[in-house]
Amino acid sequence: MADALVSIVLERLTSVVEQQIHEQVSLVLGVESEIQSLKNTLRSVRDVLEDAERRQVKEKSVQGWLERLKDMAYEMEDVLDEWSIAILQFQMEAVENASTSKKKVSSCIPSPCLCLKQVASRRDIALKVKSIKQQLDVIASQRSQFNFLSSRNHLLGKTCQLTESGPHIISIVGTGGMGKTTLAQLAYNHPEVKAHFDERIWVCVSDPFDPSRIFREIVEILQGESPSVHSLEALQQKIQTCIAGKKFLIVLDDVWTENHQLWGQLKSTLNCGGVGSRILVTTRKESVVEMMRTTYMHSLGKLSEDKSRALFYQIAFYGKNREKMEDFQEIGEKIADKCKGLPLAIKTLGNLMRSKHNREEWENVLCSEVWQLDEFERDISPALLLNISSLHLLFLFIICFMFFSNQEKVEELKEIGENIADKCKGLPLAIKTLGNLMSSKHNREEWENVLCSEVWQLDEFERDISPALLLSYHDLPPAIQRCFSFCAVFPKDSVIVRAELIKLWMAQSYLKSDGNDDGNIIRCKMHDIVHDFAQFLTQNECFIVEVDNQKKGSMDLFFQKIRHATLVVRESTPNFASTCNMKNLHTLLAKKAFDSRVLEALGNLTCLRALDLSRNRLIEELPKEVGKLIHLRYLNLSLCYSLRELPETICDLYNLQTLNIQGCIIRKLPQAMGKLINLRHLENYNTRLKGLPKGIGRLSSLQTLDVFIVSSHGNDECQIGDLRNLNNLRGRLSIQGLDEVKDAGEAEKAELKNKVHLQRLELKFGGEEGTKGVAEALQPHPNLKSLDIFNYGDREWPNWMMGSSLAQLKILHLRFCIRCPCLPPLGQLPVLEELGILNMHGVQYIGSEFLGSSSTVFPKLKELRISNMKELKQWEIKEKEERSIMPCLNDLTMLACPKLEGLPDHVLQRTPLQKLYIKYSPIRNDTIERILRGWAQNISYP
Repeated sequence: MADALVSIVLERLTSVVEQQIHEQVSLVLGVESEIQSLKNTLRSVRDVLEDAERRQVKEKSVQGWLERLKDMAYEMEDVLDEWSIAILQFQMEAVENASTSKKKVSSCIPSPCLCLKQVASRRDIALKVKSIKQQLDVIASQRSQFNFLSSRNHLLGKTCQLTESGPHIISIVGTGGMGKTTLAQLAYNHPEVKAHFDERIWVCVSDPFDPSRIFREIVEILQGESPSVHSLEALQQKIQTCIAGKKFLIVLDDVWTENHQLWGQLKSTLNCGGVGSRILVTTRKESVVEMMRTTYMHSLGKLSEDKSRALFYQIAFYGKNREKMEDFQEIGEKIADKCKGLPLAIKTLGNLMRSKHNREEWENVLCSEVWQLDEFERDISPALLLNISSLHLLFLFIICFMFFSNQEKVEELKEIGENIADKCKGLPLAIKTLGNLMSSKHNREEWENVLCSEVWQLDEFERDISPALLLSYHDLPPAIQRCFSFCAVFPKDSVIVRAELIKLWMAQSYLKSDGNDDGNIIRCKMHDIVHDFAQFLTQNECFIVEVDNQKKGSMDLFFQKIRHATLVVRESTPNFASTCNMKNLHTLLAKKAFDSRVLEALGNLTCLRALDLSRNRLIEELPKEVGKLIHLRYLNLSLCYSLRELPETICDLYNLQTLNIQGCIIRKLPQAMGKLINLRHLENYNTRLKGLPKGIGRLSSLQTLDVFIVSSHGNDECQIGDLRNLNNLRGRLSIQGLDEVKDAGEAEKAELKNKVHLQRLELKFGGEEGTKGVAEALQPHPNLKSLDIFNYGDREWPNWMMGSSLAQLKILHLRFCIRCPCLPPLGQLPVLEELGILNMHGVQYIGSEFLGSSSTVFPKLKELRISNMKELKQWEIKEKEERSIMPCLNDLTMLACPKLEGLPDHVLQRTPLQKLYIKYSPIRNDTIERILRGWAQNISYP
């Protein structure tokens, strides 16, 4: 944990200094020597942290030294944050002051107040930097009494050793079509390989072996552009500069040359890479392998007769019935045997035979003269083969050798590996964890260090699993270590929402970017053993705290040490935050924790990065002192049902990234919200907001904005054009108050077409006529997945609903569009899966206009809901020619259509309907029962 903290502080220190230089703000002067000295001392301390963290398990004195170092690192992190904020604040105030000065007098002299603030801030930060430097010097000087082993010296020794011998070479040998390239591609693209190497390069060498071309391709891959140099020597120097000290993987595909001199030119160029670099070669010739002095060679053998036939059947018989399969089986066996166990030949012939449907065609292939060609094996075109289990096993085998060295090394490490495996005591998770860890260890010393590690002697570990976890934890990069250990702040068995966890990590500066929040994982839980392990790592930093008034006296000192806390407060402590000293907290998760109306002591939590006060139903307001929480990046106030307003001072939180006010009764946001230039997520669904401050439109980093309200209250609140610059919006957006948009020209300013990341869009009109032009100008980007239209008041639909502008739309709901007499041709939407038509009182008839002109109508529609259609009298499908209509429909709901007497026979008889729900409609008794007799066993209805 200390290693993680120190590494990130070093990154932040460099970043802030660069920020000051880049922005040309000389805010902190006179500390240049201290800054450089700080960096040097932190680097030297970091070099011994690997040994220190390993020894703290058994040595309490080392543990104490690490605790002091962590406290100093946290303090340094706070100062760097203040420095960064001060630079930003100074810039913004200077801009505001210049703007004010221009309005009053044409002068560029800054105000005396601003100058005084600058001097005071500069002096304060400089003093803190010097104080921390003195503390760090003391801590660093104490290293000598522990005789720590420096990882830097150890690494340098290994690097020198590698430089002499060069990267290991792995060769895959086999005849053409055997799957050499496929196997290499599987290894090259595997996530573990991507993470393991700093650089990955793929070059198709082929014949002849042209060093100049090969070098140019390598440089182009490394630099991302064609090289500007042309001589062989200059290209070699470029490559050496790019890979110097870096761990790289280069794949040389299809090598034929046996020329020692040509190979030597390439090999010598690659010798300057970092520890663990690998060259993976595919070739048909064992003589090439011998010339290269390969570290490890793997020969790909042919498939057995049974596997060849099984693979051929899998491809060739796909889609054929049992009778055909039996008829062609004997011929198929003979064709498969002719492929001589070559996977690509089998795949090629299998795909060919899939299109042959009679015996004569199969016999023609079997008796073809092609089989008499001597060069058949070599003339097969290379292809990818991804579904052969034997290749997958070989792939795992090759991965192992990419991470180890040679076959002799595997034999050398076998005995140590058996002893390590025995320590796992048969526990699969421990074995898997350590197996993954050891794949990154390359020499006997590293393996012996794991075997003899002090962690195996720990008494605290339950079920003998955590030693393996601790060894793997120490092998993680510092930033990932912090992300994992932070999760100890969540109570056991908690459901952790993925999106919120990422925001909390961002608030702690553990991640540089939250990227796209895509993926299948929405929420997760930590295994009890893993949670215990995370708490072990953060035993003095992360806590789930349950307190009351009786414990108050002993809690003050306790809270001075911890950094991340989940608070569980009993009813007897109405305002615990005002009674305990929590000034060093970086995270406070206090859901349902306070019964107080006002959090009086909020301003004392000056180091907070993340504050979760959600579900505290009695909180009516936040104190203005919240503006003192200058480090705050995450503020969750959701479901604080009594919270009526936010103080203006919240706009002084320049670092704020997430503000969640969902479910609050807030009617108005502070006017200066535009100052929150780092705000990424404004979650404002289900509030009582009537508008948004004008400055929201300047927050170009905004990614989440649940609701955008077009205001009718003049220039102080957002109009539709203020959406123009919010092109990073993603997820869901609801635009309300569209009745306030007067014309199409105004609506076009929103530029919804440029919101490429939006997935879900709601357009809420006011029911007024004459809004088609506005709707036309609000055409969304084709990437949109879900669309809801509310209260659209015109009689005609916008044209973008008629064509291919919604090619990716999966969900569509039309609600309360009461003047529209007909439905748009929604049957043309190619991927629509869910359709809801509700409260469309102007629609009396649904016919062919609903289907559109596509050859397949509603090709992906699974769920259709028609509800509260008071005037709908008839729904029919009249087709002059046969078309496929709703071929995937399995769920139909007809609710409250009092005048509708029947449903189309096509829908009831020719769709794979599984669920039919009809209520408050006269259809049920006189139409449905007759049609359902034949298939009632497959459908349920009330």
